[in-house]
Amino acid sequence: MLLADDDAIVREGLKMILETQADMECVGAAKDGREAVELAKELKPDVVLLDIRMPVKDGIKAGKEIMDMGLSNPLLLTTFDEPELILKALQAGINGYILKNSPADRILSAIRVINSGGTVFQKDILEFIRSRISVSKPEKNMFEMLLSPRELEIAGLIAEGLSNKEIGEKLFLSNGTVRNHISAILEKTGLEHRTQIAVYYLKNF
Repeated sequence: MLLADDDAIVREGLKMILETQADMECVGAAKDGREAVELAKELKPDVVLLDIRMPVKDGIKAGKEIMDMGLSNPLLLTTFDEPELILKALQAGINGYILKNSPADRILSAIRVINSGGTVFQKDILEFIRSRISVSKPEKNMFEMLLSPRELEIAGLIAEGLSNKEIGEKLFLSNGTVRNHISAILEKTGLEHRTQIAVYYLKNF
């Protein structure tokens, strides 16, 4: 684990939580996003826990850089008063979010899920995001607001009737990666299955 937060007390608190776990190790701590990217290059952590608001470079930009370079899986720490930032992070393709005031066991569980390649979206965060979209961004549909370019591309291929295997072959992705993307689409949008993804895409594009 690599930690990144501009608040030294938060960094120390998170480090103490991690040190109680036999399967986790804090290999470094950064005070801003730029330092987080540099440490990720050097230390190659499995997961980077990033505060969404940091000086020099915020957690969204840092997380996207880390993810795009294939260095690690980012998990963002956020609060309820950052809806526009959360939306930006979703569009960047970051698939892990946890509230700062979450209990320690929930944070640890989120870290393990992200490390395994899964997605973490607390129900209350997603409900808050969707409500903000309907209030402040009525001119854009849910897929445009919530999905990354890759996820939107996969949604379009689902709408064309392609199977997971066919999508993987077309985009040069493994079946597991395609499944993870579809899970993220369902999690972000609140839809229940791929048929709903196809119907929503066909109605809005």
